[in-house]
Amino acid sequence: MSQQTLAGTWDFHPRDPDISHRFVVGLLGAGIGGSLTPGLHEAEADSLGLAYSYRVIDLDTIGQQADRSAAVVRSAADLGYDGLNVTHPSKQLVQDGLDALSPDARILGAVNTITFHDGKAVGHNTDHTGFIGGLRSGLPGAATNSVVQIGAGGAGAAVAFGLLRAGAQRLVIADIEPARAESLAARLAPHFPDSEVTVARTDSLSGSLREADGLVNSTPIGMVGHPGVPLDLDLLHPGLWVADVIYRPLETQLIRAARERGCAVLDGGRMVVGQAAAAFQLFTGIPADADRMLATFREAAS
Repeated sequence: MSQQTLAGTWDFHPRDPDISHRFVVGLLGAGIGGSLTPGLHEAEADSLGLAYSYRVIDLDTIGQQADRSAAVVRSAADLGYDGLNVTHPSKQLVQDGLDALSPDARILGAVNTITFHDGKAVGHNTDHTGFIGGLRSGLPGAATNSVVQIGAGGAGAAVAFGLLRAGAQRLVIADIEPARAESLAARLAPHFPDSEVTVARTDSLSGSLREADGLVNSTPIGMVGHPGVPLDLDLLHPGLWVADVIYRPLETQLIRAARERGCAVLDGGRMVVGQAAAAFQLFTGIPADADRMLATFREAAS
């Protein structure tokens, strides 16, 4: 299989629902032995009466380097997997093992879900729909006309794409590495000509935040092992909603501080559940109950 085989072609046909099928899916990445994703998927499958096995393919455990990610994808296809979720460090590296990319995954340059169907391995990205779905359900009615986003890595790219696709008129992207923010802005701006995508320094956000509807942290700052906050907390104000993509812990220092300052807040749980629910439907052809999955996730995360 090769991405170049169907370069520029999008011919994916969603799987027809089949409750009698025995599904086998997996999570590909490194250092993922403690992931909550297998339990999240299998609990939803149990609720729907599906035979569904979710396996962890940890590159560290199987003794493979990250640059072997594409080869692992091909092996999974040969072994009869129905699909894979993909996480760090393999979201870009798997692409040489695919036959095609969805339009969204092609723009983002990252894959977090792979389906094996009709003899083809197709890469998708459900991170951006996961974030926007979580935002709409967790903060219904939140304005997204003007948003400041900190972080332009893999998660940041998905968040930015989701915000622009949801109609953000002005998106300010800041990153500790300005070149990365500039690269992301340059990549996304042509696809959203009616929106203004600009770049700012992480230490020069006061003006942008005064005018913004919302703030998103898509950096690792605040997660387990990376304590702290990504900006000066004095810049937060009650007219701002604040979202974090981090889900370990759910209550980051940023989320806590924003709530104390009167901001509406959104933790990272809804994004992880939203992308998982979308992936579940791609794998099975059967819609998942996102509210039920969120309850399962919060119980496991606590």
